[in-house]
Amino acid sequence: MSWTRAADLRAQVQKLWDKGDLLRPCVQGEAMLPRRLRLVGPTSTELSERFDDVRAWIADLHHTPRLRLVMREVRHRVLGTNLVPDEVWLDTLDDALILIGKQKEAARFLHLLALTRESYPALWPLLQPWLDKRPMNALALSDAWPRLLAVVVWLQAHLRPGIYLRQVDMAGVDSKFMEASRGVLSELLDLTLPSEAIEPSATGASQFCRRYGFKDKPLRIRFRVLDPRVALLPHACEQDISLTQAAFERLDLPVSRVFITENEVNFLAFPLVAHSLVIFGAGYGFEALAGAQWLQQRQIYYWGDLDTHGFAILDQLRAHLPQVQSLLMDRPTLMAHTLHWGTEPQPVQRDLTRLTQEESDLFNDLRNNRLRIGVRLEQERIGFGCLQQALAELPAVMNALMPDAIQPSWVGVTP
Repeated sequence: MSWTRAADLRAQVQKLWDKGDLLRPCVQGEAMLPRRLRLVGPTSTELSERFDDVRAWIADLHHTPRLRLVMREVRHRVLGTNLVPDEVWLDTLDDALILIGKQKEAARFLHLLALTRESYPALWPLLQPWLDKRPMNALALSDAWPRLLAVVVWLQAHLRPGIYLRQVDMAGVDSKFMEASRGVLSELLDLTLPSEAIEPSATGASQFCRRYGFKDKPLRIRFRVLDPRVALLPHACEQDISLTQAAFERLDLPVSRVFITENEVNFLAFPLVAHSLVIFGAGYGFEALAGAQWLQQRQIYYWGDLDTHGFAILDQLRAHLPQVQSLLMDRPTLMAHTLHWGTEPQPVQRDLTRLTQEESDLFNDLRNNRLRIGVRLEQERIGFGCLQQALAELPAVMNALMPDAIQPSWVGVTP
């Protein structure tokens, strides 16, 4: 039997609630217009053949609170004249709320609207479109809403403040709250701050501080000096160093070659190489290296995973350092390690325009599954002897940057 039951009508109203359709008129200060619900009733044949079931169905609808039934007259040669529900209507918001038991939630939302309109009149017209579009999001944030508005007002008074989130001093608001609320704060701030206070190129939660002018924790670059003659720390110390991005940009180290690898163990185990250092890479985050102009005058080698994402990272790195050469990212290396192949779950499908012809051919074979579906060779699965041999076969360099008495130009930079 496919007749509409009381539970079906409640489900329809619940769906209206979940979509925000019941609360949305409140944002505009309007009453909810009567809504007709979908109703499927018995056919004339079912009315005569299942008269008792039809009577029970009608009684069930009549006993459902806050619904208005519109009846139609049905004449039957045997049963005579009967009234059967033809339409079901919700006339008011209260009717809908009582039917699905959402009175308390709606009261919280109305309080939220009143708080915004009365306590923050300058914000109300700016936030009204967001509240109209996302009433259920606002309801879910009702407990935090006063603090969110306090942050918005504070930033309106302190455009691009140039301090850390930890330094914002407001009652009830701490940096943990702001960090956890970056998503919704971004939506609210984009509506309420002047355009000159927003950095449009900074998007996403991770770019929140840069977008609205807060200080962010500085990017750090980790590297190892591979030539014992270039000792930035006392000779007995491991030359594993982390510097802020700004400090790294000022180095201009007396080396000719720079290796970049994505795997930390490979970084730590990288062999000593004359006139060289190795950087622990950051996946797709090579913007941190873009400001180090001294790298433009060095030979750069990138060693990443032998899969489509490894080539995509190489392609992106060349956008900042066009002279980058790949290391152990070639077909012979891949085919020599077939026993160590894994599977890449979501290969890169876009074209990569900065690869060499050989790299591009291998990349296309990988993304088009010509060798096997989803071939991936992680860099740490490549034999260490292969790395040593590849390094030994690199062209020798005569490091004109390295005089007999080495005085790195970074002296005085604070790590």
